[in-house]
Order: sequence, then structure tokens, then C-alpha cells
Amino acid sequence: SGLQPLPLYTFKIPAGFPNPAADHIEQDFSFDRLMDLRAPHIYVAKIDGDSMEGAKIFHDSLVVVDRSRKPSSGSIVIAALNNEPLCKILILQGDHVVLKSANPAYPPRHILEGEELSIWGVVRHGVTSFE
Repeated sequence: SGLQPLPLYTFKIPAGFPNPAADHIEQDFSFDRLMDLRAPHIYVAKIDGDSMEGAKIFHDSLVVVDRSRKPSSGSIVIAALNNEPLCKILILQGDHVVLKSANPAYPPRHILEGEELSIWGVVRHGVTSFE
């Protein structure tokens, strides 16, 4: 698969990063195992806008999306509404579907009869860069 396992260091890192020593290596570490990634059902999407900031998904954030997961009410999903891609919280209320932002500045979007909604996957993880 071309993926290289990484070492997992088990010592505490209070404020800095001490010189790693081999006796602190507990096991090989795999992001695939940690995040329960099931290729080829996984993809990464870059988020545009601030509507999901309350869920700690910021503008230009990367999210890991799983197409094999069945979305449930409360799931954060990547979807297309009338062919427009978006990232929202899926709310299921009986036969009624609402797409909710995690930013109170944006009102919930109630899906109306005749509109086309397609769920592209459930957001499983966010990737944050500190640079």
C-alpha cells in the first residue's frame, strides 16, 4: 500500500520534545489503524468557508471522509444539495431532512420537496496544521 508505519513514543511530552530514545518506542503507529481508515472508501476534502467552525472545522481545513459509513442524525457529512457540494451536520426528523451549520451565523437549511440531496460520506476526522 506504500504506507510506512511510524514509531509511537509513549513518554509524556509536557512542553518540549526530549530526544527520543529507542526504549520509549512501544509499537509501530499507523494513522490508518488509529483512525479506522478503510481504503478505498476514504477520501480527503478541503473545506471552504466558516460555517462549520463550531465543530472545529475551519476554512481551509482538511477532513477525512468515509463513504462506507452510513450517516445518522447528528453526523457531519459531505453532501451535494442540488449539485452544490457542502459540509454540514445532518439532522433527520422523521421524513424531514435538515442540513445544519456549526456556526450560528448561518440558519439551518431545510431540504424541500423536489430538491436533490446526495450524501458523499461521513466526516470522520479533521486534520489540523499548526503552520
